[in-house]
Amino acid sequence: MKILIADAFDAKLPERLAAFGEVSTDMATLGEAEALLIRSKTTVNAELLAKAPKLKLVIRGGVGMDNVDKKLCAEKGIKAVNTPKASSVSVAEMAMAFMVAIPARLIEAHMAMKEGKFPKNELKRTELFKKTLGLIGAGNIATEVAKRAAGFGMKVIAFDPFVKSHPEMQMVGSLDELVAQADVISMHTPLTDDTKGMINAALIAKMKDGVILVNTGRGKCVVEADLKAALESGKVRAYGTDVWFSDPPPADSPILSAPNVFMAPHLGASSKENLGRIGDEVVAILSEFKA
Repeated sequence: MKILIADAFDAKLPERLAAFGEVSTDMATLGEAEALLIRSKTTVNAELLAKAPKLKLVIRGGVGMDNVDKKLCAEKGIKAVNTPKASSVSVAEMAMAFMVAIPARLIEAHMAMKEGKFPKNELKRTELFKKTLGLIGAGNIATEVAKRAAGFGMKVIAFDPFVKSHPEMQMVGSLDELVAQADVISMHTPLTDDTKGMINAALIAKMKDGVILVNTGRGKCVVEADLKAALESGKVRAYGTDVWFSDPPPADSPILSAPNVFMAPHLGASSKENLGRIGDEVVAILSEFKA
């Protein structure tokens, strides 16, 4: 089997995959590739598939599949899979990092001290203890977030139309019900027709005043102009995001100029440990794959 690694994976992965065939990291070999490994950078669409006539398998290292045209792959007899469990801990820790840093005023404190200031009296903190965390989605990553939030003494509620009960969180009946109760909202949904633009002016109006919103799911689940307006008014106290409309975001993204935004360049699934776990799942998939 000829395997093409198109995006960044663990440095040891090419050596590990050598047992399955010839491994390349050169996109010029796409025409000969039978298996294609991608993460979030490469999009598997009609244009790419037209250049890959021998392709039989697409492995998306990570959780979402919104950069893979699954329907077209199926029509062409190409198996398309992801590694849904590998990234759970890494992304959950990123979400928790935002949740801890924002109310602790950690980033503002750091930047002020770098500028020679000492804002001990100006920066007022709040705690996570006894606050309500609302999880949008109740999958693998949300489950890991719920476990960690419980350790901070938070009440954890969640809405997921596909999950009725969960041992780590209290399920609520609607998104409106969740946002009305939550002091902190953390987003953990794939990008679908139902979730695209779900954080909009209408839903934000139903949130608590001063809510903290964290997004380690998908950038396109947010209507950026609506969220910017809510940040400017103070309706949303702060927005912590690791995900964007594109990597990198366009220069005119409203989020880049909005106040009280704390940003990361899509690092959630990029931990050393996670890349190793993704490699483990890739090896398992190739071991079981039958063309």
